[in-house]
Amino acid sequence: MGRKPASIAFAAIGLDHRHIYEMVGRLLELGCRCKGFWTEGTPQPLFGFRERFPDIPRVEDRRRLLEDPEVRLVLTAAPNDERASIAIEAMRHGKDVMSDKPGCVSLDQLEALRRTQAETGRIWSVNFSERFEVRAVTRALELVRGGAIGEVVHTAGLGPHRLNRHLRPAWFFERRRYGGVLADIGSHQCDQFLAFTGAREASVVAARVANLANPADPGLQDFGEAMLRAGRASGYFRVDWYTPDGLPTWGDGRLFVLGTEGYLELRKYVDIGGAPGIDHLFLVDREGVRKIDCADAELPYYRLLVEDVLERSERAMSQAHTFAATELALRAQALAEAQGAVP
Repeated sequence: MGRKPASIAFAAIGLDHRHIYEMVGRLLELGCRCKGFWTEGTPQPLFGFRERFPDIPRVEDRRRLLEDPEVRLVLTAAPNDERASIAIEAMRHGKDVMSDKPGCVSLDQLEALRRTQAETGRIWSVNFSERFEVRAVTRALELVRGGAIGEVVHTAGLGPHRLNRHLRPAWFFERRRYGGVLADIGSHQCDQFLAFTGAREASVVAARVANLANPADPGLQDFGEAMLRAGRASGYFRVDWYTPDGLPTWGDGRLFVLGTEGYLELRKYVDIGGAPGIDHLFLVDREGVRKIDCADAELPYYRLLVEDVLERSERAMSQAHTFAATELALRAQALAEAQGAVP
């Protein structure tokens, strides 16, 4: 057995996305200690961060956190295009890294991350929250790995998001900074395709991005879709910024997993059919149709990552998977743009 997770200390560098709330909060729930945070200026999530974590000190120079020998893990939710450089700096200071998605916005950045990770031996982990923060996904993966639906041959993922324009910083509307819709929110879908098929890598068959509803923001891609292939399995996903205000949550995220002996449907955040709550998981097999209870499913990513930091293991997510999922999203983005799909 390894040491208790409570022994870890961490720091946050960059608070430009609200995902930082869960990233910090989950570690604190495990008994970890946050030595402080650094962020540039006053990004909108800073106010909510201070309300949630009033005892975490802000430091004026991030080098103070990077040079702190007690800090084992650095979290970053900086602007998308700055996450790679922060991660590289942290790894070169001997720290492991948990990055908000996307972990980077270009293949050049990804290559620099690969080199640094190989040279330093540190962990570079991307928090794919649409898998790691969803109990229905945990339970669905348990079912798939237990053979409940046979061989997985196809996945279909839907990742709609609400634009929430009033909360978005200027960089959100700049293609070079946020990375494009497939590289950004599409990275969730690429991660899930690899996780459910068990593939180590995959190829992009087709991809498209567009701006169909926001002509005043030419740098924004508000729609994207891609087809993927890995061995005998294939997949499709669609991501967009069209969630209407009438939906009671930020997006009606869905996942369909087709196997040779059955299929799964996940309604992650809402059931528009009227069933209350979240984490709606349905299994259809030769025995019938049934809804699977996910209330007691774990969210193991944070606990396992802390164990990985302490024991130099790969329980939370293999390093190869992190790179493969990120590269798949970036290659989908590149293919879409090479075809002239950007307005």
